[in-house]
Amino acid sequence: MQRNKIRFCTLAIVIGAAGAARASSGDAWQEFATEVEGKCKQAARASIEFPHAVVDPFGSEHFGIALVTGKPKGANGFVSYFCVYDKQTKEVELGSELEADDIRILPEE
Repeated sequence: MQRNKIRFCTLAIVIGAAGAARASSGDAWQEFATEVEGKCKQAARASIEFPHAVVDPFGSEHFGIALVTGKPKGANGFVSYFCVYDKQTKEVELGSELEADDIRILPEE
């Protein structure tokens, strides 16, 4: 009987710890995505009015990745930039300007 209580308590502790780790990990990834979004939008503000960023929630091993889109300053239409966030240095770089026609969600048939 005592062994069953010990096993049960051990199992409960392990499950509780795993749940806490998963929650903090999820919070950390959300914080990461928010940081990537903020830095990428800030970098794009020189070229885009009211930029909107779509962030890959995890990025790659070394980089955060986002697609920043908006109306180009002083022009009509929409443009996009790929934004790369270095996880180590926390610096961002924007790729070259892509016009809306250049970005196709689905391939042409």
